[in-house]
Amino acid sequence: MTKLFKFIAIAEGISYLVLFFNMLVIKRLLPDLYKTFLYPIGMAHGLLFMSYVVLAFIIYKSQKWTFIELIIVQLASLFPFGTFYIEKKYIKNV
Repeated sequence: MTKLFKFIAIAEGISYLVLFFNMLVIKRLLPDLYKTFLYPIGMAHGLLFMSYVVLAFIIYKSQKWTFIELIIVQLASLFPFGTFYIEKKYIKNV
């Protein structure tokens, strides 16, 4: 389960950055292309985000996180590059 969480953490971080790039750069340079990409990128990011949150709750006992660490792991998903940090610092035994 931790390998899956590690994969989801990285994929969620990448999808966050792609969505961010789409909303800031593509929207201004290629507005027609922006609307084409927004739905699939947003849907993928939303599914990965929800998977990250649910999997964090599932594995927090096996990773021996404290409740505060669980909160940190959850809050990291709200910031760009946050899940990359979590993947390196908090995921053990993978």
